[in-house]
Amino acid sequence: TPMYFFLRHLSVLDLCLISVTVPKSVTISLTNNSSISFLGCVAQLLLVILFAASEYFVLTAMSYDRFAAICRPLHYEAIMDQGACEKMAAASWLSGGLLGVLFSASTFSLSFCGSNIVQQFFCDVPSLMKISCSKDYVAIDVSVTVGIALAVVCFVGIVISYVRIFRAVLRMPAAEGRAKAFSTCLPHLGVITLFIMTCFCAYLKPSSGSPSTVDLLVSVFYAVVTPALNPL
Repeated sequence: TPMYFFLRHLSVLDLCLISVTVPKSVTISLTNNSSISFLGCVAQLLLVILFAASEYFVLTAMSYDRFAAICRPLHYEAIMDQGACEKMAAASWLSGGLLGVLFSASTFSLSFCGSNIVQQFFCDVPSLMKISCSKDYVAIDVSVTVGIALAVVCFVGIVISYVRIFRAVLRMPAAEGRAKAFSTCLPHLGVITLFIMTCFCAYLKPSSGSPSTVDLLVSVFYAVVTPALNPL
């Protein structure tokens, strides 16, 4: 039941994340009108960060849920009761919302006095920094540092959970039980790895003056491909 509870939240987040970027991109392709309003850009950046960060926190909660299910089966119902699941989900949404507000406020505190062409298929922090004429990025640096710190803490928790899960699985005497555990955990771990790697590449790669295919592909992976993979 907790696994399906988190899957419901993950499905809503995936749907919301894709809805923020894909419809606008498709509209631009069909109408050849590539403009977006300032408020639309603010809303897009806020919602992308909110849903992407919340999804990462929900994936972290799911890794803990699977650790409890496999490594603490006799205490599982007590550890992952309804109250605990609801608190984890609420913390995930709230943390994502706070990061969205932090990144949006710090990004749009910059001055934009030059080009107004966003070199991306949606408004994100790296592409907006490229068209900013500000030289002081302290607010952005603080936001990125907070985001990385939270991401690293969650990643360490995920790694610890899966190390203990795999140790427990490999001790299982029945091959069928091992196969079931691996089939449940490996896709989840693969999606998390892809999501983290592409996000880190997008936000930590040195900024270049001209857009590249690699930048576009990286953004497509964390904003479109990963949300599409989760249901599968």
